[in-house]
Amino acid sequence: MWFKNIFIYRLPVDCAITAAALQEKLALKPLLPCSGLDKQSRGWVSCRGDDRLVHAANGQILFALGVEQKLLPATIITRFAKERVADIEAQQGYKVGRKEMKDLKEAITEELLPRAFALLRTTYAWIDTANGFLVIDAASAAKAEELLEFLNKTLDDLPVKPLHTELSPVAAMTDWLAGEAAPAGFTIDRELELRATGESRATVRYANHALEGDEILAHIAAGKRATRLGLTWNDRVSFVLTEQLQIKRLEFLDIIKEESTTLADTADELFELDFTLMTGELAKMLVDLTDALGGEKSNQ
Repeated sequence: MWFKNIFIYRLPVDCAITAAALQEKLALKPLLPCSGLDKQSRGWVSCRGDDRLVHAANGQILFALGVEQKLLPATIITRFAKERVADIEAQQGYKVGRKEMKDLKEAITEELLPRAFALLRTTYAWIDTANGFLVIDAASAAKAEELLEFLNKTLDDLPVKPLHTELSPVAAMTDWLAGEAAPAGFTIDRELELRATGESRATVRYANHALEGDEILAHIAAGKRATRLGLTWNDRVSFVLTEQLQIKRLEFLDIIKEESTTLADTADELFELDFTLMTGELAKMLVDLTDALGGEKSNQ
């Protein structure tokens, strides 16, 4: 249940979405199994293995998009096609051309799809109604956009926008390093990527490396800018901040997770506590991070 990589979006100021209203809307577009020649099916799924598509607590709402995709590798289609081509050429005595091969592969795909295995993947999203954030747990922008696109179709267009701050992450992270001091509430960890702004795009990466001293300052003086930086918030949550304001490799430190494991007696209680602790910490951290980046852009 603990989010790992997040994209942050801002809900409209007048957005008054409730868990009950969201549940009603999501129920109109549940995930249905792929049928026949369908290669993929998308729809809303339960967050916790029951009939509810929405989980809510303390003004925080969790929901999830399920994507079922047929597994039919191109190598399998090619193998079947080669066998068919060999039979055709042996029986009819002519070489199969490019167009016939293309048609043959399409026919084989239609034949095999109904028998192909289906893989289900789930992308989670969290709405913070108190602070107006929509947060998507996704490792890639494509998966985050996939959820947003389907959410817009489900809610008749919800105009969310990526969070934009007065200071760009690149400018802020570079300033923190140049001044050898993180903003209040944060500490700088041992991961960094610096990239030149010129045509060379020369890049220097540090992993598990102390970031103090003249070496880092020399790179900055030479024109390189910070595009990724490891940070820890209040000794409770560590992460890597990117130039696109994406948060990667979120890690909730042991003291937080211990709170739920010691207090929960059942799986349901553990889910409830994990969600409450995670959203409680992240909501405060996102507010502090926005402030550290100069606050939100007023015209976004």
